[in-house]
Amino acid sequence: MANASFADQLQLLELQALDTKLAQLVHQRKNLPEIEAVAEVESRIADLSGALIASRTAASDLKRELSKAEADVEQVETRLKKDQGRLDSGSVSAKDATALMSEIEKLTGRMGELEEIQLEIMDRLDAHQDALGKLESANSAMQGELEAARSALATADAAVVEQGKALVVERDAAAAKIGEQSLLALYKKVKEQSGGVGAAALVGKRCGGCRLELNPGDLAAVLAAPQDKVVRCEECGRILVRVPEPKSALAAD
Repeated sequence: MANASFADQLQLLELQALDTKLAQLVHQRKNLPEIEAVAEVESRIADLSGALIASRTAASDLKRELSKAEADVEQVETRLKKDQGRLDSGSVSAKDATALMSEIEKLTGRMGELEEIQLEIMDRLDAHQDALGKLESANSAMQGELEAARSALATADAAVVEQGKALVVERDAAAAKIGEQSLLALYKKVKEQSGGVGAAALVGKRCGGCRLELNPGDLAAVLAAPQDKVVRCEECGRILVRVPEPKSALAAD
């Protein structure tokens, strides 16, 4: 476009300031420290997860091993009681009694071995249950930390979202003050092409967008252009708004 009222061009700077604040809020929302805090706790939970799964599996294996040992003891104990009952009944022959006593002796020895195995497994299980309990407690504590961290993130995120909503209302009001729609369309296009800055003030010889000084020829052409002419920076292509320099007190006098 070629022309737009100077008031509309000045209004572009207010619109740009609000768009910049919105962009900063978007960046802030993506980089909230609470996000890192949540990720840090999640990382620690993930690190613990492997050890916790391995410990739970080992505990389950030990419980099955203990159940088998208990079944073995029970089986031998049942056989012992049966043989001892037959022997005590006095209803067996001397030969059978001798055989029963020999078997009872072997079973008693086997019972002792199985009970030692059972006790050893119980000791290992007790020790492992203690270690597993500590891991479970640590995991529970971390889950509490994670819940608190996520709550803090939700609160911080909601605060930024509310700021954004208020800024959008303010931004829309600022855009509504610009009567020339083609100027708004140009501003939007340039902003998208120029990293979020579509309009900038000409400060002295310098473009407020790219921060580069205009060469003498371009500067003279910009300053000589009619006030309602929309001019662009030759370096970055952004809309240049020629803001009047404030008069000094001496000049006013």
